[in-house]
Amino acid sequence: MNNRLDVHEILVQILGTNHVYFQPPESVKLVYPCIVYNLNNMAERYANNELYFYQKSYSITIIDQDPDSEIPEKMLQLPYCSFDRFYTADNLNHWVFTLFN
Repeated sequence: MNNRLDVHEILVQILGTNHVYFQPPESVKLVYPCIVYNLNNMAERYANNELYFYQKSYSITIIDQDPDSEIPEKMLQLPYCSFDRFYTADNLNHWVFTLFN
């Protein structure tokens, strides 16, 4: 995974549909189940006052009406992916992950 588009393609494969949204505006009507993700952080390392390494992390939220969804389990199989939290809102289940790229 070298860039955001690579991350996007992997998320489409995990979900099995094109209902994957990067920073969607509020005007976009989400179709469930879906994945919403955004850039979360950039960790950088310096040596000799120069940047020699940086790593992006994305916050990925799976939103599904099914509380027993199998999508979160598929996410956990990705390298450098960790589960952060679960919550419900508007009768929808939300699983939040952090994925390092």
